[in-house]
Amino acid sequence: MDKRLIWLAVGSFAMSTVGFVFSSLLPAIAADAGVSVPHAGYLITAFSLAYAIGAPVLSALAGEIDRRRVLAVAMLAFVAGNAVAATSSSFSGLLAAQILMGMSAGLFAATAQATAVALAGPEHRARAIAVVVGGTTFAVALGAPAGSLIATMWGWRGTFVAIALLGLACAIILWVRLPHGMRGARLTLGERFAAVGRPGIFPSLSVTFLYLTGGFAIISYIAPLTVEGAGLPALAIPGMLLAFGIGAVIGNLASGYLADRIGATRVVVLALLTSAAVSVVIALVLKFLPPAISGPALIALMGLWGTIGWSFPPAQASRIVGFAPEVAHLTLSLNASALYFGIAAGTVVGGRVLEFAAPSDLGLVAAAFPLLALAVLMASGRSRRIAAAPAAE
Repeated sequence: MDKRLIWLAVGSFAMSTVGFVFSSLLPAIAADAGVSVPHAGYLITAFSLAYAIGAPVLSALAGEIDRRRVLAVAMLAFVAGNAVAATSSSFSGLLAAQILMGMSAGLFAATAQATAVALAGPEHRARAIAVVVGGTTFAVALGAPAGSLIATMWGWRGTFVAIALLGLACAIILWVRLPHGMRGARLTLGERFAAVGRPGIFPSLSVTFLYLTGGFAIISYIAPLTVEGAGLPALAIPGMLLAFGIGAVIGNLASGYLADRIGATRVVVLALLTSAAVSVVIALVLKFLPPAISGPALIALMGLWGTIGWSFPPAQASRIVGFAPEVAHLTLSLNASALYFGIAAGTVVGGRVLEFAAPSDLGLVAAAFPLLALAVLMASGRSRRIAAAPAAE
């Protein structure tokens, strides 16, 4: 394996850590900024929307520019965003920082995967992409808990400083180690979005969006769910994220094996059903069990939910590639945008729930979205079978 792929993965790790650790920082940020926790949740929404929009738009604009330069500029912009967040004294400053970080993260992710394929060669394409995407998995498993722990010791600003330092080191190493002259093909936005019209692609993107909306209605507000819902101390939040992260690694590894054995669609259906069930169980545990039991139970459920939740992305990506393998680079990019649009929507939904209901109600609302995704999946499959029937005859 080309060792330069590791630093592309480290860059993905740093950028993804911001997206996943922010939920644990919301109460402290809200207190310092003088806003409510649901209002502070708009910061996650801003990051996610900037990522979802920035990935296709900026990568289209930067298609023919030297990839080493694009990666370095994207990482330095990300570092600058973390620096602004760490020193900001206003909510508007934090919002601007999140937008800058989200757009740079989207550009970096799209460029890093293309660069990894160029370094590894077509025969090792899947492995190269897996290494880079692995940075995101480790961000869930290690980055988010570590960032949350740093926040408990040195404050939420310390988390952004630590991520900025890691990003700066990564930018320098990538600039030194990556070769000159790697350029991609320039594709217009129209060419990129034309893949949505392929059979099965739009319904699949809708499934991704709905699934992530439900998941992040809970994940984005893990701090109030832990402290107010389960009655645990704030020091338990890193442990909660660690349990989820360990489950995520297990789910990510198991997903590929299961998809090969029983099929990617079955894995996706199983993830949708079990995610809805666990969301309901989370709500019931917090509503009806005493804190002495509900707290430990919630930690265990987070581990289970991480396994279930992280089994979805690899299987769903496999389904999407199967619909149109020749434009997989475009459809996977669109799937990433749908994923972050879902995160943004889930943050808004969860925030509205917290404004009018208890944290335990997050699970009940979140459960509806994977069930809606399942309905879309089944309707799409039925439509494809009907469309294929005349041809079969």
